[in-house]
Order: sequence, then structure tokens, then C-alpha cells
Amino acid sequence: HAYEAVTIMKILYLSILGAAGTIARYWLGGYVQRLSGNVFPWGTFVVNMAGCLLFGIVWSAAGERIPMSDETRRILLIGFMGAFTTFSSFMFDTVNLMHGGEWSYAAANLILQNITGIVLIFLGIAIGRML
Repeated sequence: HAYEAVTIMKILYLSILGAAGTIARYWLGGYVQRLSGNVFPWGTFVVNMAGCLLFGIVWSAAGERIPMSDETRRILLIGFMGAFTTFSSFMFDTVNLMHGGEWSYAAANLILQNITGIVLIFLGIAIGRML
């Protein structure tokens, strides 16, 4: 029963932080987009860049400055940041590959995710139009 209680608490924390990340993304993205107009998706840009900055701050501060377990750090990053933007996770994975000297894998990650993402958006649009 102790394992089930811990799992339930993790799910609860992830849910609360996920809701907070979703609300923060909605508010910040919408606010920036209203200020900048509709010519360029500045709202999404600001959310993604803020997510990268926050991810880096939490990752390093939680590992070096703020006493926090790895599990708590993961719950915070997956819960809040996962709902705020997955772009930060994508960039962090790429940076980790670079730090490990895996430059070809880092480049492949950037190219594959971006190109495949664009292709799948077009495919999804086409499928959606056929429904």
C-alpha cells in the first residue's frame, strides 16, 4: 500500500503542476500574442524560450543550489514544464547529446524532430480535412 500511496501522490503532484503549466502557457502566450499582433507567433516563441530558460534554471539550481531530490526535480520539470512547453525538453535532450560529445546525434535530433514535425502537421491537416 505504501507504493500505491507514493504513486498516487506523484500523479497528484504531476496533475497540479501540469495544470499550472497549462495555465501559465495559455496566459503568457496569449498575452504576448495580443501585444505583438498576429503577424508572427511571438506568443509561442516567448513561451518556448521562457521554457528553455526555466528548464535550465530548475535543472541546475535543483542539482547544485537548492536541496531537491532527483525525483522531485523530475516531477517539477515533467509536470509544470511538460505542460508549459515540451520544446524545453527537446532542447535539453539536444544539449545533453552535445555535452556527451554526440554531435551527430544532436544534429539528427534537431533535424529529425523539426522536419518530421512539419511533415506530420501537414499529414494531420490532410487527414483532418478528410474526416
